[in-house]
Amino acid sequence: MATVNGTSGAARVLSMLRRACARLLRIPPSRTAGRWAAAAAALPAAVFLATGPAAAQGAASPAAPSASTASPAPAGPITIVDARGRRLTFARPPQRIVSLLPSLTESVCALQQCARLVGVDRYSNWPDAVRRLPQMGGGIDPNIEAVVAQRPDVVLLAASSRASDRLEALGIPVVALEPKTHAGVRDVLGTLGTLLAVPPEQGAERVWREIDAGVQAAAQSLPPKARGVRVYFEVSRGPYAAGTASFIGETLARLGARNVVPPELGPFPRLNPEFVVRAQPDVLMVGNSSMQSLVPYPGWESLRAVRDQRVCVFSPADADVAVRPGPRMADAARIMARCLADKAP
Repeated sequence: MATVNGTSGAARVLSMLRRACARLLRIPPSRTAGRWAAAAAALPAAVFLATGPAAAQGAASPAAPSASTASPAPAGPITIVDARGRRLTFARPPQRIVSLLPSLTESVCALQQCARLVGVDRYSNWPDAVRRLPQMGGGIDPNIEAVVAQRPDVVLLAASSRASDRLEALGIPVVALEPKTHAGVRDVLGTLGTLLAVPPEQGAERVWREIDAGVQAAAQSLPPKARGVRVYFEVSRGPYAAGTASFIGETLARLGARNVVPPELGPFPRLNPEFVVRAQPDVLMVGNSSMQSLVPYPGWESLRAVRDQRVCVFSPADADVAVRPGPRMADAARIMARCLADKAP
């Protein structure tokens, strides 16, 4: 039991009550009812201050979230629509979240709700705090037993994940979100903000303004020679490219670059290496892991960009930033802008 200056909290409350009663006994009868009402109203607060919330409520309760993670309770149930077109209703904002997609992990944290994460996929590595969380395996085919063990209120994953049906069969709510464009990123931030009861001005709208302003600043930093440069961006070995219709392609367009992969091929098409040879881009952008120590594709030795060393091989850390559709897209724009400024012919 809590003590105050060596006196038990219960004894202190009884003493306060005795003094209140003594005062009531010394006042005219006509005023007694009002004074008793005031004393009764003050009693719960006195109990709370003396003995703590557990005693006041009659049972132990979890610690309140910090100011950076607290969010107002919604007036009623929360309803969202995920990437599968499913309407999902939650009685209250989820407090225990497993995220199985790095961009969703980063988005939750950008909304200042990192403390709600109880597990992530093996590729989620930003911000640093998520590296200490239990890992659930890969996002496409995670360890279901590990996810269940975390007792999540919701699991966030890609629409392409094979885990959705199994998790839902076990009674675990699943929200599938997989942005592929700038508009998609903005929508996902809004959906997560609604789900987590984060006011838009403090959450989704604030994060999007920061992204948008950062991309614009990166575009304005480029020298004239970088405008109109024809770019090929390889997302992963295949080659899988970032097409004009992807969030990467949209960022390149805002930087004034021209993507050699046309929109009709889709956001992330797998290409024949000969396609790139025929396209003859001015600059190649590739992630370090996707290049497998720069093993060339057949015919790529004839590319002028390769011969003239106009190739940006991003480090693993920069590649993570560049290929994730989330709150670090402004950083991605700066990485691409630096490449354009350095390698433009």
